[in-house]
Amino acid sequence: MVRILFCLTLIQGVSMKIVRMTMLSLLLLMVALPTYAAGRLTLYCSPQIGWCELMVNEFEKRTGINVRMTRKSSGETLAQIRAEKSNPKGDVWWGGTGDPHLQAAEEGLTQAYTSSKFGELNDWAKAPHKATGGKTVGIYMGGLGFGFNTELLAKKNLPEPKCWKDLLHTAYKGEIQMANPNTSGTAYTTLATMVQLFGEDGGFDYMKSLHRNINQYTKSGSAPIKSAARGENTIGIVFMHDAVTQGVKGMPIQTVAPCEGTGYEIGSMSIIKGARNLDSAKKWVDFALTADVQSMAGSVKAYQVPSNKNATVPKEAPDVSSIKLIDYDHARYGSKSVRSGLLAKWDRDVKPLPR
Repeated sequence: MVRILFCLTLIQGVSMKIVRMTMLSLLLLMVALPTYAAGRLTLYCSPQIGWCELMVNEFEKRTGINVRMTRKSSGETLAQIRAEKSNPKGDVWWGGTGDPHLQAAEEGLTQAYTSSKFGELNDWAKAPHKATGGKTVGIYMGGLGFGFNTELLAKKNLPEPKCWKDLLHTAYKGEIQMANPNTSGTAYTTLATMVQLFGEDGGFDYMKSLHRNINQYTKSGSAPIKSAARGENTIGIVFMHDAVTQGVKGMPIQTVAPCEGTGYEIGSMSIIKGARNLDSAKKWVDFALTADVQSMAGSVKAYQVPSNKNATVPKEAPDVSSIKLIDYDHARYGSKSVRSGLLAKWDRDVKPLPR
């Protein structure tokens, strides 16, 4: 009996020791978690994948912060952030057209932050920040236009388009590609540009006529010109820098700044509300607005105009001063009511039409 009691006491002592050690280990882990989380960042990236990867690699090298990056178009990213509102997964949304960033700010999906680099930015890059109380900021500018495959144009004996209205010519039936404005910031900018150029009725009449010549609505804004570069499509409606990129690669692509004038994007960046790694997110914003970081874009054939006044503009970038830019109303066409209304009207009045 004595031996049994001794053994039970010994077992109980060992068990309590294990319990204490387990509790201590859990406590240490809980203490360590904030430090671990501070060294991470979840990034939603909307520009071309090569630029996203360059930024991630450079940020990790400079800060030691580990980045998990997902690349999606602007419209897709806005939809994801909206879907995750009650349990945010991302920390920063970098790049993509400014209109959906403005809508995200209006819907309370992003949060304010003013970087120490803010004073170095061009005025056009500061405008979204001021309009949203600091919830988004411009990182680059790009003019809307189109590009065409010169070899296919010659082979099919098609006229050379120089204006938006040229694209309505019956000769281009099945020869034009653009993205879907619901998923692509580029395509939404196209829709909003036509409304501002020709009025709402005239703009939608234009989109209906253009629809007859469209062979495919892609998900990504840059896909139409990549398709043209591969010889699968003749004309792609894109931001001009995306067409320039294909030309620099040696593809037979000619870039066009439409004669009537055109809209433009202010590519933007926002911190997601409820970001789990807020300190890392702020470091990313500071990093992405730094002049030497923005000057690296040309190395991956990203030819947008950088927002930092001290950054080097790639020599291949379209000369904004030579492009007839309209007075694009970013605040109005980036608002939830106007943007949602135009997209619903496009879905109802344009997309279902026969081609």
